[in-house]
Amino acid sequence: MKTLTKRGKDITHDWYVIDAKDQVLGRISTKIAAILRGKHNPQFSPNLDLGDYVVVINAEHVKLTRNKELQKTYDRYSGYPGGLKQISYKRMMSEHPERIIENAVKGMLPKNALGRQMLKKLKVYCGEEHPHIAQAPKTLS
Repeated sequence: MKTLTKRGKDITHDWYVIDAKDQVLGRISTKIAAILRGKHNPQFSPNLDLGDYVVVINAEHVKLTRNKELQKTYDRYSGYPGGLKQISYKRMMSEHPERIIENAVKGMLPKNALGRQMLKKLKVYCGEEHPHIAQAPKTLS
């Protein structure tokens, strides 16, 4: 018995559209991360990028459960003393709603070059429109 692995030229990437309207952030992020990673593929291999492209629309209508809208913050640190910057969820939603989904999915992907390559296949848009109609994406519920 031989184990067959896919080579670079044999890999094909599909396109999927996910509507985030009235979806819970964590639940939709896990689905997106699994598709980007390629876990839905029967030939899944953790060292290959077998994932597909994901287009997320209506990012501004994503929901959080319980009191997270008031309590959730996004932190970044410059590396200097006193360099911690915190942005509340409400402010992030008003200024950059697409970054909320991007940050949630980024935390679920591998923290290496392969994970950064997978994250490039995520396209998040605020409205209903997206410029990837030519790729004929499949709709996921």
